[in-house]
Amino acid sequence: MTASAEPIDSRTHRVLSGVSRVAVLEVLRASPGSMDVQAIAAQIGLHTNTVRSHLDQLIEADLVQRAVQPRRTPGRPRLLFRATAQPDAEPADSYKVLAEILASGIRDGEPAPGAVAARAGRRWGQHLERGVGDNIGPVDSDSAFDRIVTLLDDVGFAPRIGDTRSLGTDLEAAKVIEMHRCPFYDVARQNTDIICAVHLGLIQGALDQMLAPPTNVRLEPFVHPDLCLLHLESAVIDSPGASR
Repeated sequence: MTASAEPIDSRTHRVLSGVSRVAVLEVLRASPGSMDVQAIAAQIGLHTNTVRSHLDQLIEADLVQRAVQPRRTPGRPRLLFRATAQPDAEPADSYKVLAEILASGIRDGEPAPGAVAARAGRRWGQHLERGVGDNIGPVDSDSAFDRIVTLLDDVGFAPRIGDTRSLGTDLEAAKVIEMHRCPFYDVARQNTDIICAVHLGLIQGALDQMLAPPTNVRLEPFVHPDLCLLHLESAVIDSPGASR
């Protein structure tokens, strides 16, 4: 899959050098309004002092804005935070930054990096699917498949619907999406387990958000240098091996 030539902003990359700061920013970007430190800390399970430290760095990088809530009674004013609007940023740009952050930050002392990456990807998939204007679930399997193809196209994977027969798959319930371009090719080549876990989480989170039928999701990375395969198979609800 062809590498993207667009560089990542170095200041943003340095500030978002750990998964926890990514989590703080994700919570704020997903929130419909401003949040205080206590609410952010409760959502991501960090101490409020740790969250304050992360917020200071995000503010310095112009990724988060701080405001003082007006008070009509005595007492310390309440500080509120929200993510900075980035109208010129494409979803794929933000997601590429997330991929680099995960690959570089998770390796540094994070337990079970694949699980952490999958959870981050799942949150991102839910966030992207929430942005679909006509997203009113639940959806059937065919509609879910079409929306996954659209999501992958929006993120930048140049997806095509694969021929299951030519790929040696004879299950009627199975569908294959060919992913011909990876926006994070270089990162994925060096950190396949982490980046592929993010991608699986992305798909699973989107399926969860659209209330799709139970679906087994499997990713075959780099079956060719410019091709990965995403397998989606309808799962029986009581099947013990379901991925979702």
